[in-house]
Amino acid sequence: MKKTFQLSIEGKHRDRVLEAVKHEIRKYIKRERRRVLPQGVDYWDFDCKFGLTPEAAEVVHLATITASIDAVAKEAGEKFYIEILAKPGHRKARPAADAQMPADPTGS
Repeated sequence: MKKTFQLSIEGKHRDRVLEAVKHEIRKYIKRERRRVLPQGVDYWDFDCKFGLTPEAAEVVHLATITASIDAVAKEAGEKFYIEILAKPGHRKARPAADAQMPADPTGS
């Protein structure tokens, strides 16, 4: 998904437009995660960019997208650009020190 979202649309309440944009982004992410995984892939990872324009977009983590959208809305921004691209992800093994910790933190 590479898209510029308008937050101020004539005839529509700004808060409803903001919620619709967030819903569309969440729906896209869910749809991408449902795709069949290629052989040898553990999960779908995402490369994300966010900015006011495509040229000014910076790399952000998927978990910070909603906070970035809220920041633009709070500053009364008119639009923003978001880029979310799915890529194959591979889980990394935990370090040995983490694997030896007991499951129960009380030690019983």
